[in-house]
Amino acid sequence: MIDIHSLLASLPARIDSRIDSILRTAAARTPNAPALVDAGRTLTYRDLAALVDRRADQLRARGVRPGDRVLLASENCADQIALIFAAAAVGAWIVNVNPRLTAPELDAIRGHASARLAVYTAAVSPEAEAHAARAAASLDDGLMIGPLNDDCTPEQDADVAALLYTTGTTGTPKGVMLSHRSLLFVAAVSSRLRGLTPADKAWGVLPISHVYGLTSVMLGTLSAGACLHLTPRFTPEAMLAAIRDDGLSIVQGVPAMYARLLEHVGDSGPLATRLRFAYAGGSPLDPALKAAVGRLLGVPLHNGYGLSEAAPTVSQTRLDAPRSDTSVGLPIPGVEVRVVDKAGADIVDGTAGELWVRGPNLMRGYYRNPEATAAALRPGGWLNTGDMARQDADGALFIVGRTKELIIRSGFNVYPLEVETVLNAHPGVTQSAVVGRPVADGNEEIVAFVQPDPRRMPSEAELRAWAAGRLAPYKRPARIVMMEALPAAANGKVLKHVLKEQAASL
Repeated sequence: MIDIHSLLASLPARIDSRIDSILRTAAARTPNAPALVDAGRTLTYRDLAALVDRRADQLRARGVRPGDRVLLASENCADQIALIFAAAAVGAWIVNVNPRLTAPELDAIRGHASARLAVYTAAVSPEAEAHAARAAASLDDGLMIGPLNDDCTPEQDADVAALLYTTGTTGTPKGVMLSHRSLLFVAAVSSRLRGLTPADKAWGVLPISHVYGLTSVMLGTLSAGACLHLTPRFTPEAMLAAIRDDGLSIVQGVPAMYARLLEHVGDSGPLATRLRFAYAGGSPLDPALKAAVGRLLGVPLHNGYGLSEAAPTVSQTRLDAPRSDTSVGLPIPGVEVRVVDKAGADIVDGTAGELWVRGPNLMRGYYRNPEATAAALRPGGWLNTGDMARQDADGALFIVGRTKELIIRSGFNVYPLEVETVLNAHPGVTQSAVVGRPVADGNEEIVAFVQPDPRRMPSEAELRAWAAGRLAPYKRPARIVMMEALPAAANGKVLKHVLKEQAASL
C-alpha cells in the first residue's frame, strides 16, 4: 500500500525549477540509459540532452526570447520532446498543437497566442508539412520554421511553461497557462503513484500536444529515468504489437483505444505481456470495458480523472487497490477536492454536486481571457472544474457528467454519462455519446449516437430494449443514431459540440 504522507514528504519542498530539469537530472544520473525509442531509433538520455541543446540554440538564433510563445505543430517524435524542453531552457512558453487541426483552428490558436515563432515537424506528419507550406516556413536543420512575428511582445511571467489550448469538445478553445511547478508536481506524483523505475518501458501514443500525453506520459516517464516508446498515431494493430513485442511494462490510453484493441483482438484470449500497469483516462470508463480489458491484458485497468486546467491529474485509482466500479479513484496526494451545491456550500451526504479542486497542479489562468479565468478560479485558490461529481465516504470520486451537458427532460435532470454507461455496457457497442436536443416548451429529448462493434452489430430495437431494462423512462434515448465512428479530437475525446449540431438537424 502506498503511504500518502511518506510520498508527499519525499517530494521536493520547492518544485520551482524548469521542466527541462527532468531531462538534465536523468542525463546526469544515467546518461547511457535509453530515454526514447522513436521510429526504431533509440536515444539515450545523453543523446536527448544534446538534441535539446541544439534545438535551444536554434530557437535563440531565430530570435526567440524569454516570455515569447513558440507554437509547435507536431506528432509524437523525439524532436517534439526536444523542442518542448528547449523552449523551457530559453524561457519561452511552448504552445503545443496537434497538426491534425484544420487550418482555421491552428491559425486561431497561433493568432490568439501571438506566437513569436511557429515550428513544424513536417518529417513525421503530412499535416504538419501542409501547415508549414501554407505558412511559408523554411527548412532549418530538419525542422520547418515559419517567419518571425515581430509583433510578439514577451510576457513577464517566467513561471509559465506551456500554453495549451483546450480541445473545444463543447465550445471555443481557451489557452490554459500551466506553470513549470504544476507540470513538475503532476509528473513527480504520477510517477511515484505508478511506481515507475528506470527499468520501465512506457507506451507513448497519447498525443504529447495534449496535457495527458505531455504531463503524465512524457514528463512522468522521463522523470523516473524510464524509457518512452513513441508512436505518432494510434491503430489497434500498433497497440497490439507494442504490448506483445516491445516488452512494455506501462500502457496508458483513452477508453476508445482499449475498445478498438478488443475489437481487433476478438476472442483470442489473454495476451502474453510484461505489463504491470494499465491506465485509462481522458473520458469515462465503463465497468464492462474495464473488466474485458483487464482479462485481455492480465492486469487491472485503472481509471482516473483530470482536466487541462489541473495539468491534468486530479484523482486516480490506487495501484494496490483496483476497482470494478465507475470510480475515478482518490484525489492524488497534495490535491484537495470539494463537492458543492449551486451556492458553493459543501455537500456531505454523498449526493452529486459541482466538483472544485485545489492544489499545486492548477493553471495560472486562461491566457488573455480574464472573464473566463474569474469564472473558473474561485476565492481560496479553488478551481471550478465544471464537472458534476459525488464522493463516497472513503473519499472515492465518481464523475456524474459535465455541468453544461445536463439535459432537462420533462422536468428531470439527466446526465449523459449515466445513459452512455448503460449503452456502452451492451456487448455490441464500442462507444456512445449522448446529447440533448431542444424540443417544444423548453424541454429536451435525449439523442444517443452509437458506434457499434462491427463484429456484432446490434439493431436499434435491441438497444432500445437494453436501455428500457436499465434506465427510467425519462432517461431513455428518444433517438438512437448509428455511426461508423464518433467524431473525436486527436486525444480521443468525443466532440460533443459536433454531435449537438447533428442532433439539432435531425
